[in-house]
Amino acid sequence: MNEQAWQEIIGTIGLFCLVIIVVTLTVRYFTAGRGARARDETLKQLAEQVTAGQQRTERQLAELTERVTDLQGRTGALEKILKDVE
Repeated sequence: MNEQAWQEIIGTIGLFCLVIIVVTLTVRYFTAGRGARARDETLKQLAEQVTAGQQRTERQLAELTERVTDLQGRTGALEKILKDVE
């Protein structure tokens, strides 16, 4: 796997962790002393943001999976060529 693919995988995982941390901290902040109506609206917005983040993450993971599969195919082809050369 090339360096860019690893960077994308690590970036995707980091983004997912960051979203979880931000959501957790925001939920704790808003549940500490806000009214129920404001809290519900905030949680709804956070849920929409998290959903959007998860969808982006899923798209990125699907793309990375596709790239890894392609790289595996290419590596297999290279191995076959190297074996033929021997």
